Amino acid sequence: MDEKLLLKVESMKNMLVSQATNGSCDRVEYMELRLEFIQNPKISNYLPRFIHTCRNPSEFWGFIKPKFAHYHERREFIRIEFDPLLSLLESEARSPNDGNVSAVVQRISSDYIRMAWQKALERRATDPEGAITSARTLLESVCKHILDETGTTYKDTEDLPKLYSLVAGQLNLSPSQHAEQIFKQILGSCHSIIEGLGALRNRLSDAHGKGKAAVRPASRHAELAVNLAGSMAMFLLETREAKKTADKSRS
Repeated sequence: MDEKLLLKVESMKNMLVSQATNGSCDRVEYMELRLEFIQNPKISNYLPRFIHTCRNPSEFWGFIKPKFAHYHERREFIRIEFDPLLSLLESEARSPNDGNVSAVVQRISSDYIRMAWQKALERRATDPEGAITSARTLLESVCKHILDETGTTYKDTEDLPKLYSLVAGQLNLSPSQHAEQIFKQILGSCHSIIEGLGALRNRLSDAHGKGKAAVRPASRHAELAVNLAGSMAMFLLETREAKKTADKSRS
């Protein structure tokens, strides 16, 4: 998704606000945008329901007019209905690293990794708990993928920090494998990120039942978790690719 799509969705929202408040809405433009949005599998499910059911501005007017008597009520309804989709697109626009991570993920022959990353991206604005769970799943899948490729034995019940430690050992990313203090510090911070994401998932995700005093994550928490997980996943996968290339050149 890009900024052009965000602008198109904003345009659609503004057209409908105009139509709902005694203004005008270009029939052809509405119908073209509606068709484009419905046919886009990444955003179709985030569209307001009335976009799916109202094929032209007249049908939308027939829907909105009897539903609310006052203009401010119509404006607020449209705003609320478009908010999940706009939040999703704005979140992605604020995260330029998404494309870099996606490019690396697409090169890997693992449907589990691709699915976990896609779910994390789609959920972070509208389902923070689910996004945090997907961020954790992404890293677990990346670690297991690398361990499988290197023939490293692990248990399916291993937690994320343990899986990462095994991967770090295979990729020469353990602080103990380096003498330079700066490398030890950076790689130690990577391990801390992994532990933090694991703890965040246990505390804030939808992976466990919640009591009355449970803390609900905000979209900013989900965005942080997804961005950190994406960066770490990209780092691990690219390090693995670089190591494979170096090994081939030496053989």
